[in-house]
Parts: sequence; structure tokens; C-alpha cells
Amino acid sequence: MAPLLSANRLIIMQITNNAVVQFHYTLSDASGELESSRKAAPLLYLHGHNQMLPKLEAALEGKTAGDTFEITLAPVDAYGERRDDAIQSVQVKHLQGAKKWKPGMVAWVNTDQGERQVTIVKVGMFKADVDTNHPLAGKTLTFALEVLNVREATAEEIAHGHAHGEGGHQH
Repeated sequence: MAPLLSANRLIIMQITNNAVVQFHYTLSDASGELESSRKAAPLLYLHGHNQMLPKLEAALEGKTAGDTFEITLAPVDAYGERRDDAIQSVQVKHLQGAKKWKPGMVAWVNTDQGERQVTIVKVGMFKADVDTNHPLAGKTLTFALEVLNVREATAEEIAHGHAHGEGGHQH
């Protein structure tokens, strides 16, 4: 989206609540790059609606299209510390994401708090032991971000609580 012109002044939109933000990111830890949106479409989110890590969203506040920056988050500000007591037994029929399971695979399980990502530790005929820690728990993470676009959210996006369009939620 082109910047707005007002009385011959260029107005650049900053990231604030109810702004739709499109960005690329590269995520790294001490061992190197873990993932990057540059291999696919950029991400799109509605700022101020708890759709990402709070410290990451706070770092994006006030940025504009074209801004690039890095932020490093300690485990407590990212996906939490690893908990050794986070192994649970679940019925295999509740695991989503594959037909056959092996240790180390990532699955999704529906819980009372919504979908949760788990890692298979041990699998039997009917039950599996799963690690409920997030796969990135316990890691210090560095996000390299490039803000591509910032625009005002539509009334529908605000009502739905998420951005619409490529990289956002599709209806």
C-alpha cells in the first residue's frame, strides 16, 4: 500500500493497535537458523490482538514499512523454559498430523485450551507418551524482521480479531 499524502506531506503509518502488518522473519537460536518466512509468503497479523509473542509484538510497535531489526528473546519471553515433568500419555487416535507415529515426530492434540503442539516420545499400539513442551521451549531465540507493509485494519478484520488476505486468515 502506498503511503498517504496529506497537504503535500508524506504520512507513514506506524504499527499501532488495529494495524494490519505484513512482515518477513528469520528465526535463529545458538545453533543457527531454524526457520524463515522468506521461503514462503510473508506473514500478516492484526496488531494488538495477542496473535504473537508479547515481547515480539511490543518490539514491532511504532515500526513502519521498510524497517528491519533483530530482537533476541530469553526462553521466558519466547516459548518458556523446558519442563522435565511435561510428559503425558494420550490415546493415539487423538494425535493429528500423521497416520503412523515415531518418536521425535510433532503432532497436534485438541485440548480444553485449543490445539496444542506436542512431540512424540514413545508410541505404542493405542497410547503414546508425548512431550507437551513447545519444541522451542528452553531456547534463546533471535528474530530478524523486515516490515513490508502497514495498513489500517478493516472493520471486518477488527470484528473477526485477525487479518485477512495472503499470509493472514482466509475465510
